[in-house]
Amino acid sequence: MLTLRQVKIPLSFFAEDEKDGIKSFIADAIPCNVRDIKDIRILKKSVDARKKPDIYFNYTLSVAFAAENAILRKHPKKHILIERPKETVYTLPAHAAPGKRERPLIIGDGPAGLFAAYLLAVLGFCPVVFERGAAVEERIQAVDNFFATGKLSDRTNVCYGEGGAGTFSDGKLNTLTKDRFGRQQFVLETFYKYGADENILYDAKPHIGTDRLREVLPRMRKAIEEMGGEFHFNTRVTDFLTTAGEDGRPVLAGIRTESGKEYYSHEAVLAMGHSARDTVRTLNGMGVSMRSKEFAVGVRIEHPQEWLDRAQFELTHPLLPRGDYKLAGKAASGRGVWTFCMCPGGTVVNSSSEDGRLSVNGMSNRLRDGKNCNSAVIVHVGAEDFSLTDPLAAIAFQEGLEEKAFSLCKGKIPQQLFADFRNGRMSSSYGAFSSETGGLRDFGRVDAIFPPELKNAITDGIEEFGRKIKGFDREDAILSGVESRTSSPVRINREEDYQSPSMKGLYPCGEGAGFAGGIMSAAVDGIRCAERVAQELVESSGF
Repeated sequence: MLTLRQVKIPLSFFAEDEKDGIKSFIADAIPCNVRDIKDIRILKKSVDARKKPDIYFNYTLSVAFAAENAILRKHPKKHILIERPKETVYTLPAHAAPGKRERPLIIGDGPAGLFAAYLLAVLGFCPVVFERGAAVEERIQAVDNFFATGKLSDRTNVCYGEGGAGTFSDGKLNTLTKDRFGRQQFVLETFYKYGADENILYDAKPHIGTDRLREVLPRMRKAIEEMGGEFHFNTRVTDFLTTAGEDGRPVLAGIRTESGKEYYSHEAVLAMGHSARDTVRTLNGMGVSMRSKEFAVGVRIEHPQEWLDRAQFELTHPLLPRGDYKLAGKAASGRGVWTFCMCPGGTVVNSSSEDGRLSVNGMSNRLRDGKNCNSAVIVHVGAEDFSLTDPLAAIAFQEGLEEKAFSLCKGKIPQQLFADFRNGRMSSSYGAFSSETGGLRDFGRVDAIFPPELKNAITDGIEEFGRKIKGFDREDAILSGVESRTSSPVRINREEDYQSPSMKGLYPCGEGAGFAGGIMSAAVDGIRCAERVAQELVESSGF
């Protein structure tokens, strides 16, 4: 197999089958006989629509030729770059030795906890996972009931349960960080192994989709159990047991659940997700080192997906993805405003996790075939808005916005057209299109959720984005509030060995601890923490 980079193929070149089109293009470009191309595997794929309607696909390919050495010798090194494969492969850490051993604990079964548990299971350490919410099968029923009736379970909802908040999202797996050690590829290959579509392995913006994640998660759970892991759903961790270390620093001895049952271990990955405020308060009361963190808040904005597809591509083609965007700018006040978690063909969902407070998020299924697209439009908040020296101040700020959002429509998702948001008036009907939502909704003064400076910054951002994509600031764009769970508002500090400086053996991890912002980055952080846990167990116990 040879790696071909910088393969730029015009959309007009393709008829129906993508790989047949790639094969014909390569044969013409190298050149070679098409019969000498034995196999093609797509490694990376992106769309270039900057000069529409001339649209291109950019590929990195793995290609098997009948005579690879001849191809390397005769091909001029320009345009398409051909080389021997240079793949980054994830190297597994040390395995546990056979026999009885202390089992590491995993608190939270979102992306960080799931991949920490998966890696530790692969390595033979038989992790024990605690998740306050339900397994995915029961969780789907609870969320569907909430969307239909408005009756919230504060235990199992869009934020709590198997898979974490990512289970009811777009399932996006892209990240801006480089994959130096192959951890991201390990995540993608693991998801694919347990049922995700193959295209997540090569798309520039891979996504699984909420519907497909619901199938993948139980398969990963079963695999972990078959390797000796153990899951406790509907089980909230309420306390952390410690002993005094030789240097006076508390050492983790285990955890206690709300039923009073105790589980003992000196190693625990704390992957509780971005909404476990009670756990944060418990740890703060124990003196665990943490601080408030700057984050972002705003609204969900909906547009017709057809409008965006036309704006992005100006044509239709079966190989083109649904249109999407990623926009950033500055408000007149100087605050940063940007879009976040864009969901093509998606739905705005009520992602509340506590009675009396309301937050929204967006999700898409695998095919992204809904009528609307939606995205968060968010503005930076920080020292101007709350004290960074108080570890719980950012959480309190976040809670205040969610309480206002809840009160507007008595727990239903409050919505407002953009023209009315800008002018501070109630909407009474939709414009040329209506909202796609998971959960009950009503019209409310979404603008009244925010302090004036934040409301004005959101308005400025939407108007600026309208200059980048014509129609983004259309008067009947639908705003839902409040988008408040963009990331954790707290950072639970850790040292270079990934352990808390206040409690040896506790590994703050993932989005909830302030070290990630999405499925991929959280999963990778879970892998990092699991690597360190495995190292500690091997070194301390002689495995």
